[in-house]
Amino acid sequence: MTGATVVLLLTLLLGIQPITTDLYLPALPTLQRELGASMAATQLTLSALIICFGAAQLVLGPLADRFGRRPVLLAGLAVYTLASLAGALAPSIEALVGWRALQGAGMAAAVTCARSILRDLFAPQDGARVMSKALSGLGVIAMASPLVGGIVAQWLNWHAALLVVALFGAATLAIVAWRYEETVPRRDPRATQWAPMKANWRAVLAHPGFRAWTLLSGFAYGSLFFLLAGTSFVYIGVLGTSKLAYGLIMMTQSFAYITGTFWCRRLLARHGLRGAVARGGVFTLAGAVAMAALALAGVHTVWAVMLPSILYCVGHGVHQPCGQAGAVGPFPEKAGTAASLSGFWMMLVAFGVGLFLGHSGGTSLYPLTLGFATLALALCAVAWTLVQRHGDAPAAAREAQASPA
Repeated sequence: MTGATVVLLLTLLLGIQPITTDLYLPALPTLQRELGASMAATQLTLSALIICFGAAQLVLGPLADRFGRRPVLLAGLAVYTLASLAGALAPSIEALVGWRALQGAGMAAAVTCARSILRDLFAPQDGARVMSKALSGLGVIAMASPLVGGIVAQWLNWHAALLVVALFGAATLAIVAWRYEETVPRRDPRATQWAPMKANWRAVLAHPGFRAWTLLSGFAYGSLFFLLAGTSFVYIGVLGTSKLAYGLIMMTQSFAYITGTFWCRRLLARHGLRGAVARGGVFTLAGAVAMAALALAGVHTVWAVMLPSILYCVGHGVHQPCGQAGAVGPFPEKAGTAASLSGFWMMLVAFGVGLFLGHSGGTSLYPLTLGFATLALALCAVAWTLVQRHGDAPAAAREAQASPA
């Protein structure tokens, strides 16, 4: 495979996550109304996907080590595409939740194998350079997803928005089947045996640096998940924006995140991994305090939610790449295990956020704004205490510097 082919494959495989989570967000209020669903059931279409995505990573990583990346990728993308198509045709909210859960398992195959392929083909320095190119494409996908979803939901319906997701899955499956050649250097027949897996998990979880960085990543993604899962109901249902306007608002947040990743690169060069997250926490704190203060002061307007969100997303562009790099930094020989455990914790926090929002009713700004602020403040506390005490990972800092997104 040429370098350009590898970059394209990584972009599509990693980009499947924002396509799956972000593109249908503008259609959520319409979906809820047409299917006669409760707020809790509607939120479950996102929460079920996220928890299955997190849990499946724990299984699919070892499977890819044992049988190779290609069979796991082809099977996972086939499941993802079929589940996406079935979800677009779902006659009830219960059916849609089930198909979205299956989507999450297929999405896990794409993301887990993408990270494995990079380690198969490249030394860390070259791999970081290739990953930075792929993540540039990922940023474009993340920016475009809510806008495309808003246009499709505005002019067609929620079925069409989910059909776009199915088409993306089918196109990715076709390109993988056509262009991807197996990259696993050596299949490990012991990778799926319980005793070696358990020993690796224990070793990773016992490391204080892993726990610090993983807590940071979990609180960072949980805060972001408030914006992903809750803002469509707030902007469209409570504040009265159109679906298209909502897509544009989400696009500005993606742009703020990309800006944060570029700032992250400069911070890493000057201050290292721990110094970067400490400074990124200033933006996180500003976004959290501003959103909570404005909501409690009765300023319930679009800009009062949007501007603090933009501040937070700049900080997220620092915290998320640093958190993921820091978590795997101490474990060059167990990077897959560390990444899967860290990813599972992130998805577990996101699942809790989805359940909380699902039982909040979706008719007020307070669950979103105050819940978001609480997790963002917890993120700052971890960034300024546990990470500074236990987060020394020079190798992770060099990797994150080369590939901050």
